Amino acid sequence: MKFINLKAALAVSALLASGGAAADFGVGVKAGTLGLGVEGRWDPAVPWFDVRVGLNSYEYDTSGDQAGIDYDGTLALDNYYLTGNFKFPLSPFRFTVGAYSNGNELQLISQDTNGGSYVIGGIPFDAANIGSLQSTTSFGNTAPYAGFGFDFELFGKAGLNLDFGVLWQDEPMVTLEATNWQNLSPVEQAILGPALDIERAELEDEISDYKAWPVLSLTFVYNF
Repeated sequence: MKFINLKAALAVSALLASGGAAADFGVGVKAGTLGLGVEGRWDPAVPWFDVRVGLNSYEYDTSGDQAGIDYDGTLALDNYYLTGNFKFPLSPFRFTVGAYSNGNELQLISQDTNGGSYVIGGIPFDAANIGSLQSTTSFGNTAPYAGFGFDFELFGKAGLNLDFGVLWQDEPMVTLEATNWQNLSPVEQAILGPALDIERAELEDEISDYKAWPVLSLTFVYNF
């Protein structure tokens, strides 16, 4: 599991250090659709507003059909963020906007066909000849976020935060290659290359649903 981006950890530490000299601040641990994470919160001298920084990371293993081929996959979540939170007086409700440094990836490798074949770009290929298919999907390095949430506190110390929103990751960037490419003849490469391009485009179209990533998280916080 990838966990705790160093830059993000330093950012959280810096926020907490600055918060201790000016206004109240808090720390929290969280879990949600972006993985596991930590968060720091600082209330500057602005009414009904706070700033939060944090990071999330996790890896989900998955499997299934993508563009007609069965894959084993890993959804590797890795991001850190800065948000501004606009709170309503005498209410737990708030609006949140911010930006994420986005390292989320989807890594795929085709399942063993037991000596069978793949249909790539509409053309059947012998799996023993071309090897496995490997794909990596990445997204925009910076992703805007918008959402809303609820902050509940007990005696101004312990608290519980709920977040709902959308992370706009932009269009996916997909790579697709055959592991045995270098051992193929020029004629085989000339046939397989265009077929891989067609298959990659189909895969990219299916994965495009990930560009708008739904965010739901629960955070346990302690306020200082």
